[in-house]
Amino acid sequence: MTTLQTVFAKAKADNRAALVGYLPAGFPTKGGDVAAAAALVEAGCDVIEIGLPYSDPLMDGPTIQDAVHRSLTNGTRIADVMRTVEGVAATGAATLVMTYWNPIDKYGADRFARDLANAGGVGTITPDLTPEESEPWRAASESAGIDTVFLVAPSSTEARIKAVVDCCTGFVYAASLMGVTGARETVNVAAEGLVKRTKAHTDLPVCVGLGVGTGAQAAEVATYADGVIVGSAFIRRILDAPDEAAGRESIGTLARDMARGVRR
Repeated sequence: MTTLQTVFAKAKADNRAALVGYLPAGFPTKGGDVAAAAALVEAGCDVIEIGLPYSDPLMDGPTIQDAVHRSLTNGTRIADVMRTVEGVAATGAATLVMTYWNPIDKYGADRFARDLANAGGVGTITPDLTPEESEPWRAASESAGIDTVFLVAPSSTEARIKAVVDCCTGFVYAASLMGVTGARETVNVAAEGLVKRTKAHTDLPVCVGLGVGTGAQAAEVATYADGVIVGSAFIRRILDAPDEAAGRESIGTLARDMARGVRR
């Protein structure tokens, strides 16, 4: 199993940022999700985030909402998410689950952490779980040997950043803007300052997500962040493709451009 610590250590040794790709489980289809993620890994993604489809998203923009709706329509459940993680982890990429808290809470924190670890997952990103309410999940994750990743935002105070990073292992997710996910023409200028502020409170890697959609943007973010997170741009290409094979080819092309970007 490839750990996040191994990934970021290797990227640092290569004098580059890590490339993190996001896709929901069950998208574009059950089985097709693993094939799509494998295409991203083959093209240069170091880490894959598998989204757990949820009916009431908080930070997902329209592109990810479309993909998640398709996944839910496909009947994707937590057991399918675990099977997806297992398949993606087999590619050699460090594999996390990005999920809102309610599905974990309903499934059972200890059970979820244990099942994720058994599937080869290395951790979770929980965007709506606050530091004040995270202790049971952090304890379950520590017991299972998986990492916990939380989010900081441009609006975060210094005290809030400190509280968030103290809950993180693996890396810190720096949301580049106040808003929902989605590729944009430019990456918010606040992202660089947020990374700098976050690094003042932790030695963990800091990765930037929300808004990255091109190789040039990935290169820009890689000048100041330890990792570049891309989701909506990949999903949009799959949604626009005439079939799954064409979708895999399209996201592979974009991922290669991104991989070149984080290495500039």
